[in-house]
Amino acid sequence: MMDSHLTLRLPAELARALARWARAHGVPKSQVAREAVAHHLASPHAPPVRTTPFTAGDLAEQWRSLPRLNPEEADGLGADIEAGRRSLHPVPTPWG
Repeated sequence: MMDSHLTLRLPAELARALARWARAHGVPKSQVAREAVAHHLASPHAPPVRTTPFTAGDLAEQWRSLPRLNPEEADGLGADIEAGRRSLHPVPTPWG
């Protein structure tokens, strides 16, 4: 899918604030604008849009907060995946 191009006119002070914020966070102004639009259009219960890259510490914190499967759920998921694999038709290899 190709990206769409948009020209956006901002009041001078807002444009300067955008430039300062983007420079301070090391991201392009277009990325900040995209994420601001996405955040504005998102549902009111959506988490805020992150404009900075994840660090290893951020990822570790996110990982700790994820729900975990108990052993029975994990076994059931594994069985479902295996059953799905068995139900697929074999794909012939082009390399013979």
